[in-house]
Amino acid sequence: MTEDFRKATSRPVTEDFWEATRRRLLVVQRCLACGHRQHYPRWLCTACGGTELEYAPVSGLGVVDSFTVVHRAPAPGFEPPYTVARVRLAEGPILLTHLVGDTDWACDLPVRVAWRPLPDGRHLPVFRLARD
Repeated sequence: MTEDFRKATSRPVTEDFWEATRRRLLVVQRCLACGHRQHYPRWLCTACGGTELEYAPVSGLGVVDSFTVVHRAPAPGFEPPYTVARVRLAEGPILLTHLVGDTDWACDLPVRVAWRPLPDGRHLPVFRLARD
């Protein structure tokens, strides 16, 4: 293991992702060796195993890949019903997220990123129908 890798892995791998959300900027990791884009953040490229990764902005556009409507809260603070979905971004990576808005959801619907504020100043990326 190289010293650069040790230094890079001494902080949470998601730190830069969450910092970008403070500016309502959606980013995914991009491998500098092969160009592969991935999400969720990790220390290695899932395509080539490279460790030279950067965060790159994405359009925030995508399509619903799969979804489910939750009717029973798993814990206090979750107000059912709500929709959990996999969204495939236009750039390729898939995000596990919430769908928001009064929509009859279906697979392959176009969506765009929206932001849900968090108490600490970060924002949670959620998605709404692209036509909204």
